[in-house]
Amino acid sequence: MDKPTKKPSKKAVVLVSGGLDSATVLAMALQQGYQCHTLSFDYGQRHRAELLAASRVSTVMGASEHKTVSLDLRTIGGSALTDDSIAVPESAEQSADSALSSKDDDIPVTYVPARNTVFLAIALGWAEVLEAETIFIGVNAVDYSGYPDCRPEFISAFETTANLATKFGVQGQGFRIATPLIDFSKADIIRCGLKLGVDYALTVSCYQPSDDGLACGRCDSCRLRAQGFREAEISDPTRYKH
Repeated sequence: MDKPTKKPSKKAVVLVSGGLDSATVLAMALQQGYQCHTLSFDYGQRHRAELLAASRVSTVMGASEHKTVSLDLRTIGGSALTDDSIAVPESAEQSADSALSSKDDDIPVTYVPARNTVFLAIALGWAEVLEAETIFIGVNAVDYSGYPDCRPEFISAFETTANLATKFGVQGQGFRIATPLIDFSKADIIRCGLKLGVDYALTVSCYQPSDDGLACGRCDSCRLRAQGFREAEISDPTRYKH
């Protein structure tokens, strides 16, 4: 009789959006031997396709548990992803125009105010309950859209806060915010994920996909994703409307 497989002793909370980056991060955390508890957010975004993708990715890749937390960031708006009166830019020129017309140069209208701060705070609470030592998030400072909450400085500051503000941080082992993709290009992320067996056909990266997950092919996220597959010289499995 086969001996029962021993579960990993170390736990991690992994933020999973349903997109390419977070699926790769989940694969990396699993490879490192973590028991992964994945966390997604229904925050009032334009579509539900990414939430379905997040659940699908977590199940297929072998997460120990998956939660979706509901927030209503539409009540404050301020982003093309949470306010229908603000259009999602559908070209490089529109993205540049939206950044220049915003209050802060180079920060596009698809930036959701304080989103990663809110997400990490909730992930921190769950990690404390689980006594999970690490929180994984797929932020990236190379091929990204200019969001201030994707920078290494922010992650470092949040990690310091996490260890000052929690019982586990003060009396326990403490927390680490892991950002394994922080210095990767999109092509590097794709190559890494494929080596780890990630099926990118399961993921949705578009800001405005159809209900059945067809990507628009025009938004900033779609263009960065497509460019990454081209630079990696790998066939893009994304299903596009256009």
